[in-house]
Amino acid sequence: MPHAELKYSSDLGIDAPKILRAIEECINDHDPNAGACKGRAYLTDIFHHTHILVDISMLPKPHRDTAFTVRLRDDLEHLIKGCLTKACKFSLAITFTDQIYITNEFVPEAYA
Repeated sequence: MPHAELKYSSDLGIDAPKILRAIEECINDHDPNAGACKGRAYLTDIFHHTHILVDISMLPKPHRDTAFTVRLRDDLEHLIKGCLTKACKFSLAITFTDQIYITNEFVPEAYA
């Protein structure tokens, strides 16, 4: 399950839920088995230079090679910039978690 985080200046006035949905769709266009993308958005009133930082984190898989990552990066950049309406600094990172990363679900009843 990929993760997407938006960190951005409050003066951008972006539609974060729309961008997060679009990121999820884009990832699934490139990798139909990726599934849901957990997304979070953090805006701040304290900043130096108007900016947006987009962090995408995914599990490593054999098909997620350099060519895959470059294509995904380019499509995400185009998609996200298409949602912006104000000039800003733009950063996008796609990282892959290491082999000891765990992702699952917590069910309270299992710990009762």
